[in-house]
Amino acid sequence: MEQANQTQTTVKEFFIVNFPGLDFQYYKLMGVIFFLIYVTTVVGNSLLVALFFIERRLQKPMYIVMLSLALSDIGFCTVALPKVIGRYWLDDGAIPFHICFFQRFLIHYFGTLNSLILLAMSLDRYLAICFPLRYPTLMTNRTMGALTGFSWVSAAVSPAISVGISTPMPFCGPNRIIHCYCDTMSIISLVCADARQILSVSTGLAMFVLLVPLILILSSYISIIVAVLKVADAQGRQKTFSTCATQVCIISIYYLPRFGVYLSSLVSYINVNPDLRISLTLFYSLFPPLLNPLIYCYRTTEIKDILSKWFCRRNAISQTPIVTTVSK
Repeated sequence: MEQANQTQTTVKEFFIVNFPGLDFQYYKLMGVIFFLIYVTTVVGNSLLVALFFIERRLQKPMYIVMLSLALSDIGFCTVALPKVIGRYWLDDGAIPFHICFFQRFLIHYFGTLNSLILLAMSLDRYLAICFPLRYPTLMTNRTMGALTGFSWVSAAVSPAISVGISTPMPFCGPNRIIHCYCDTMSIISLVCADARQILSVSTGLAMFVLLVPLILILSSYISIIVAVLKVADAQGRQKTFSTCATQVCIISIYYLPRFGVYLSSLVSYINVNPDLRISLTLFYSLFPPLLNPLIYCYRTTEIKDILSKWFCRRNAISQTPIVTTVSK
């Protein structure tokens, strides 16, 4: 820490490299791809938010947690992708020092928030399937609102600690971030001092906010499977297993590559190509928000009924002949 105090920060801005091995001729194409991902994600999740506030029958616990997930996904993509798009369309990778740290905080905030929301969602499904008679009293709108509200507040603790302990560290040399956005691992690697302690604390916090919800999520789904095998008929089992399998697939996409990226940065003899590491990070960061509206919401009977009625009503209006009267 003495070395940190003696060295002053001279870096005024960072430069986000994105994929270091990508040829310049593909920059426009990558910009288009990321722009389409961003628009599709925001439109799909925004439609869910609109549905929730317009349709009163969707204002119940299961959809409250889906609303939080949709808002979190919109927030993450809005924080992460515009700079990526600007990098490839405008060749603008510069980001001011403090803006980079703020982006880093928001990136890890929404990552932690998604983990807690997935935990709340698994708890809701656990109570609905394992305690169907008591579910209306155990999980009310107020209860789910309190759970999701707690998730939105508590998700800020871990990234705030991580950013707080690393901000005073000196940055006096390289300022190139080999990533698509500002994250903890990339920024700490640029510190002009011994940052092993900060790296250990940041990694420990990240593993905690990932491992604890993951263990509880897996426990809830195991309990659901055991309960369904005991009481449900063949058709009920198939329906429940189909729902659980889809959700477990998304959870696996969200968690497993994350652990791989974190562990590879800690184990010195594991040398991961930067392009591969960035690809894995974007895969687990952008793929779930892109699919969540389809998997968690559009597959539900109520939302499909609402959307089909909307489209039928629109088609009926568009096909209604316009009668004009001619006055004599």
